[in-house]
Amino acid sequence: MKLNELSDNKGARKNRMRVGRGIGSGKGKTCGRGVKGQKSRSGVSGIRAYEGGQMPLYMRLPKRGFNVPNAKKFVEVNVGRLQTAVDAGKLDISKKVDAAALVEAGVLRRVRDGVRLLGVGNLKAKLELVVAHASAGAKAAVEKAGGSVTIPGEK
Repeated sequence: MKLNELSDNKGARKNRMRVGRGIGSGKGKTCGRGVKGQKSRSGVSGIRAYEGGQMPLYMRLPKRGFNVPNAKKFVEVNVGRLQTAVDAGKLDISKKVDAAALVEAGVLRRVRDGVRLLGVGNLKAKLELVVAHASAGAKAAVEKAGGSVTIPGEK
């Protein structure tokens, strides 16, 4: 058996019904919508959720959580990724490492609202990091390697 010999089972794929193509097609004129009324018109979509005055299902089910409309979008980077950049010689450990330095080194593509440092991976290089946010594990990993984490606006 070859890939070009494969085919679906008979009847597995069905062609879509072409409506409004004459009486002879069986779905001409009213196109299977019946006659008159709201459901025969175009643009009616919300009627499917209506349950004849009974409380609709989408309103009966419990709601949870909410979306923060103005939430900050941080770019996440792991300490292991920083170490690979240092090993490749793309990140200069003698200078402070901030968002601009990470973009220049190719670690990040864009900064958005800031950089969030996460603690996945191992870090051996002594880095002075300036980031918007850092997890407790990430701070511990950087300080264990002899570096420091500075968060602007934090005491």
